[in-house]
Amino acid sequence: MIEMKGISKKFGDVNALSKVSGTIEDGNIFGLVGTNGAGKSTCLRILSGILKPDEGTVHINEKPVYENEIIKREVFFISDDQYYFPNATPKDMMDYYQMFYPRFDHKRFEDLMKKLSLNWNAQIQNFSKGMKKQVSMILGICANTKYLLCDETFDGLDPVMRQAIKSVFAAEILNREFTPIIASHNLRELEDICDHVGLLHRGDMILSKSLEDMKGNIHKVQCVLSEEGKMHVVKELELLKLEQRGSLSTMTVRGDRDEIIKKIQKENPIFLEALPLSLEEIFISETEVVGYDVKSLLL
Repeated sequence: MIEMKGISKKFGDVNALSKVSGTIEDGNIFGLVGTNGAGKSTCLRILSGILKPDEGTVHINEKPVYENEIIKREVFFISDDQYYFPNATPKDMMDYYQMFYPRFDHKRFEDLMKKLSLNWNAQIQNFSKGMKKQVSMILGICANTKYLLCDETFDGLDPVMRQAIKSVFAAEILNREFTPIIASHNLRELEDICDHVGLLHRGDMILSKSLEDMKGNIHKVQCVLSEEGKMHVVKELELLKLEQRGSLSTMTVRGDRDEIIKKIQKENPIFLEALPLSLEEIFISETEVVGYDVKSLLL
């Protein structure tokens, strides 16, 4: 488990992070969401022990991560702006990382390079952005670390490759102790893969919840009710949002799904249907409650 306790970091006059606290449970896929400049990259670098926070602490399995060689062997960080040695090949990078990660899987690295039609003896500087990202992901997965920290993981990857990486993550979690942490500015990229999502804004963690809790507590329903029935329903429910198009009411409601449906059914609706909520819709509802407009933060 990763624990952040009041971590802050400044670069000159810029507050990159301000007293961020939270936990990342093992075996989950954690999504770290926020606009460019929200503090995602700084947070990942502190979690991986590359940067030291000005204030606060980061512990992995109850041990400090900064300047802790043993703990760092369990963490692999993939930067958004990837760096490779001049003229290095994927094989050169594999040989390099094998010196630091004792469980590096040489055979799997070779197999994955072949499956993705990547030449491990070609110079990486001649690869496309997407190919460079693929090499980084393969190195990170084959390092066999417990924690894989990914900054803008899917940026530069085509849709097929994005799904392939998501499938690899899911398989790794099933087969070994593995916790990927994915930073992205795009909620839609994380919707079908993450178990828990945290929202960073201007250096603050303004929301951190499991998707299961969020999806189980917020629901969207469409219904056609009489004016009197609609007034009763609005009073009875914890309504977060109400949209009206002609006679059709679309409601975003907090609470137990079955109880919500029962209360609406008491008013004899002409039409009633529960609809699935997207991750973006859930975040919009949750952040509005704490005084933020997620649409202005993430779009």
